[in-house]
Amino acid sequence: MEKREECGVFGIYSFRKDEVSLPVYNGLIAIQHRGQDSAGIATFDGRTIHLKKGMGLTSEVISEDDLLALKGSVGIGSVRYPTVGTSSLRDAQPFKVDLPREGITLAHNGNLVNFVALKDELARGGTPLLSQCDSEIILKVLADELNRTEDIFLAVSKLMKRLEGAYCEVVLTGRGELIAFRDPHGFRPLCFGRNDDCMIFASESVALDINDVELTEQVKPGEVILVTEKGVERRLVAKSSRRHCMFEYVYFSRPDSILDAGSVYDSRVRLGMNLAKSHPAKADVVVPVPDTSRPAAEGFSRESGVRIEEGLIKNRYIMRTFIMPEQRIRDEAIKKKLNPLKTILKGKRVVVIDDSIVRGTTTNKLVKLLKDAGAKEVHVRITCPPIISPCFYGVDISSHSELIGFRCNGNVEEIRKILGADSLGYQTIDGLVDAIGIGKENLCMACLNEDYPTPGAAKIAKEMKKKSSEEMKEKKRYWEL
Repeated sequence: MEKREECGVFGIYSFRKDEVSLPVYNGLIAIQHRGQDSAGIATFDGRTIHLKKGMGLTSEVISEDDLLALKGSVGIGSVRYPTVGTSSLRDAQPFKVDLPREGITLAHNGNLVNFVALKDELARGGTPLLSQCDSEIILKVLADELNRTEDIFLAVSKLMKRLEGAYCEVVLTGRGELIAFRDPHGFRPLCFGRNDDCMIFASESVALDINDVELTEQVKPGEVILVTEKGVERRLVAKSSRRHCMFEYVYFSRPDSILDAGSVYDSRVRLGMNLAKSHPAKADVVVPVPDTSRPAAEGFSRESGVRIEEGLIKNRYIMRTFIMPEQRIRDEAIKKKLNPLKTILKGKRVVVIDDSIVRGTTTNKLVKLLKDAGAKEVHVRITCPPIISPCFYGVDISSHSELIGFRCNGNVEEIRKILGADSLGYQTIDGLVDAIGIGKENLCMACLNEDYPTPGAAKIAKEMKKKSSEEMKEKKRYWEL
C-alpha cells in the first residue's frame, strides 16, 4: 500500500450557459474540511479547458482574477489532503490530459487499493506518471479506455473492472461533457442536485446548499451520470454492493450534510444517546470536543440528563489535527487548538465526548488539559468503537502499530491508563449501526472489525497485521532484556 487520501470534489453543468467558476469556488469552500493541502478548479468555455490549482486553502489558491479567467459554463473542482508522500503541486487536483475527447480533466475522492499494480501496468505500457497521486492513475486508465471506445458508459464500466478501492469522480471533457461516477461499494459520498438552471455534483450536500440548489439524491454505487447539451443520462455499469464508510457519519462529513443514510447531525445525536445508554457516567457536566462531537454531546446530555456546557473553546484559525500530514505538526497544533474554560471545569466531574481515538496522542493531551484546568474527574466517552485496523479506502489510518486500540489488543482499561482518564467508554458496534440506521450490511467498518469488502485490502491488512505483531513482540523482548 503506497497511497491514500481524503478529498472533496465538485462538478457543475449550467444549462443556461452561465459562468460557473464562482459556484465551483463556493462549493469548494463548503467542503474545505475534506482537504486543506491543495485546491483547484477547471472550467470549459466551449473551446478550451482552463485550469488553476495550487497549494493551500481554496481562498489562498484561487483569486478574484482567477475566477474571472476561469471562463465556462461547465466546471469541476477539488480540495485535497495527502497522507503519504510529498505534499507538492504536482499532486494537486484536478489532473488533465490532452487526449482523447479534446482533453479530459478529473477530480477524485478516495483511495485505490491496487495503486502500485496499476502504476506498474501503466509503466509497462509506456504511460508515464507525473505524480504519486492515484487521481492521475484513474485519469490515465480512463483515457486508455476512452481511446478504445466512444461510449463513455462502456469506458467507465471497463475502468471499474480495473480499479479496486474507493473512488468518487467528476470529469470534464474538451467536448463540454460532465461525467460523475462512484465506485460499486459507494465507500465515499457523492450526491447531486438539479434544477432548471444547473446540475451540481459534490462530495457533500452542503456544497449544494451554498449554491442554493436542492439535494436531489445520492449517486448510486456503480452508477455513471453523463450531462451534455442533450440532457442527463444515468446508467448502472457495475454490480453494486453498498459498503458506505461509517467514519463519514462519525467524523469526516459536516453535521449539516445529508449522506446516503440521511442527516449526519441526526446520526451523531443518536451516537451520543446510544453512548449514554451503554456507558453512563456520574458527572456534573458534559463537554464536547469541538466541533464534530457537539451533536453527540447533545445526545449524551439528553439521554443522561447531565447538562452540556462549552468547556473547551476552539481557535477557529487552526486546521483539523487528525488530517494534518505529520505527527509533529499535529502535536504543535493541539497546543494551539483548544483552550479550557476554567469556570466551567473547576471542581467538576466532566464527561468529555469525542468522536474517535486513533493514535491516542490527542486524547492523552486533552485529558491533561482538562485536569490542569481544574476538572475533578475526566470521563472520556468515544462515539466510535475502538479502531483496530488500517483503512485502505481513503481515511488516514495507515498502519496497525499507530493504532492505540491495536497496540493495547482492545484492552480498554489499559488504554484508559495511557490516556490518564478516570473512566473510558467506547461506542459499541451495535450502537454505531443503530445510530447510522442503514444496516450493518451496508456499512464499511473494516477499521473496527477487519471485515474488508475487497480482496486486495483484506490481503494487505493480513500481511501488515502479521508484520506489526512481530515488530511489537520484538520491541517487548528488547525492553524485557
